[in-house]
Amino acid sequence: MTSDPRRSIRVVLADDQELVRRGFGALIDAENGLEVVGEAANGLEAIEQAFTSRPDVILMDIRMPVLDGIEATRRITADERLEPTRVLVLTTFDLDEYVYEALRAGASGFLLKDTAPQRLLDAIRVVADGDALIAPGITRRLIAEFAARPDPDRSDDVLGTLTDRERDVLVEVGRGLTNAEIAERLYISPLTAKTHVSRILTKLNARDRAQLVVIAYETGLVQPGR
Repeated sequence: MTSDPRRSIRVVLADDQELVRRGFGALIDAENGLEVVGEAANGLEAIEQAFTSRPDVILMDIRMPVLDGIEATRRITADERLEPTRVLVLTTFDLDEYVYEALRAGASGFLLKDTAPQRLLDAIRVVADGDALIAPGITRRLIAEFAARPDPDRSDDVLGTLTDRERDVLVEVGRGLTNAEIAERLYISPLTAKTHVSRILTKLNARDRAQLVVIAYETGLVQPGR
């Protein structure tokens, strides 16, 4: 999904602290091309807002009452009716079980709440455009978690539909390379790299690049340090 430059990116704020929602809301509404279209104080309300407001991005806190952000993310990303909606997880915690599970549940990105304002605004745009975003400094540890604890329901068999070239591209996506970097590494054009990534997303039924990274490591196609 690529955001239309002629329309604002629609954002829902899901956090149990009203002051946090107000702060993020003021920041987002003051930015050209972004608008807050709904708020939620718990996971159930976040799901309701996903259906009623149809946002492009939900800023999702992890620890909330009634229903936590992980389960809310899982339900939102599993519903085909909400396919265009992306979830960007915001939390005060650096890297723990919650972050690991949130990305496995289908979140497109992860940032700390103390992230600089401009980086948060940029992150919303990145995720709205269908790219993955993970806070700097935690990527290696996060990758190690996925590699050390593969999903028993996800084996190398899921890669059987990919061509050899698509597997090569998936390896580079798993290593965190952009389309331009993949093109340079594999001696193909950026447009060809983008086409391969799009086909891989379709074949593996993945929402975005964040999910491709998860698949690459959980199937053992990519391993830390290689």
